[in-house]
Amino acid sequence: MAVQESVGRAAAKPMGKPKLGKLARREEREFYLFISLWIIGFIAFDAGPILASFAISFTNWSMMTPPNWTGLQNYQRLIADPLFYTAMWNSLYFGVGSVGLGLIVSFLLALLLNQKVLGISVFRTIFYLPSVVSGIAVAILWIMILHQDFGLINTVLSWFGIKGPGWLVQPQWAKPALILMSLWGAGGSMVIYLAGLQSVPQHLYEAASIDGAGPWMKFWHVTVPMMSPVIFYNLIVGFIASLQGFVLVLIMTNGGPANATLMFGLYIYRVAFQFFQMGYASALAWILLVVIMAITALQFLGAKYWVFYEGEAAR
Repeated sequence: MAVQESVGRAAAKPMGKPKLGKLARREEREFYLFISLWIIGFIAFDAGPILASFAISFTNWSMMTPPNWTGLQNYQRLIADPLFYTAMWNSLYFGVGSVGLGLIVSFLLALLLNQKVLGISVFRTIFYLPSVVSGIAVAILWIMILHQDFGLINTVLSWFGIKGPGWLVQPQWAKPALILMSLWGAGGSMVIYLAGLQSVPQHLYEAASIDGAGPWMKFWHVTVPMMSPVIFYNLIVGFIASLQGFVLVLIMTNGGPANATLMFGLYIYRVAFQFFQMGYASALAWILLVVIMAITALQFLGAKYWVFYEGEAAR
C-alpha cells in the first residue's frame, strides 16, 4: 500500500520542463541567434508598416498634409466603389484560372521529368529556367508573343488559316492572355512536385502491382493521394501570390483594356501613388488581407476531405 501511495504521489506531481543537455542548450541558443535577424527585420520593416497602414485606413491622408481621422468612411466608400468590385472579380478570375491551370501543367511536367531517361537533368534545367527570369523581362517578352499583328501565337495560328485575336487589346481576351502567360513560371511548382514524386514510397507501387493495378490506378490511388499535401501547398501559395499580382499586369496592360485586367494590387497602387489617397488605399489593402485569409481558411477546411498525410489513420 505504501508503495502504491508513493507511486501515486509521484504520478500526481506535475512534471516540469525536461532539462536540456549541454548540446541541446547550445543548439537552442544558436536557433534564436540565427532567427534574430529575421525577427528584428520583421519588427523594423514589416510589423511597423502593417500596424501603421491599419491606422491610416481610418484617415484621409494625401501624404502632403497631416492625416485627418475619418473613422469608417474609407470602408464605407469601397462598398459603393464599382472599381472595387471590378478589381476583386478580375483578381479572383485570374487566381482561379492561373492557379488551376498552373497546378495541372506543372504536375504533368513533373511526371514527365520524373522518368529515368538519358539527359533528364538537362530537361529539368530547361523547364525550370523560365521561372527565375526577371518579371519585367517576362512581361516584355510576352507582350511580343501576344502581339496582335506580329506575335508568335497569332503567327502560328495564321499558318492554319486562323485569325488570332487581339490578346491584350480586346477585353474578352485580356484575362485569358494573362492566365496563359502565367504558365511561364510553372517551373517553380514543377520542382516542388518533382521532389514530392521522388519521395513517394516505392513499396506502395509494388503493393498496387501485386493487387493487379495498372498505370492509371497506380496514379489515381497512389500518386495523387501521396502528392496531395504538395498539391495543397502549391494551391495555397499560388492563390495568395495570384491575388497580389501587380508588376506583370502594370507593364503588360496597365489594367486595360476597359479595366478588364484591373487587378486588386494594381488598383491599390493607383489609389495610393497616382491619386495620393493613402487612407483609402490602406483600407483596400486590409480588405485584400481579409479576403486572402478567408479563402485560405476555406481551403484548409476543405483540405480534410482530400489531403492525405502519410502515417495518419484512415478517415
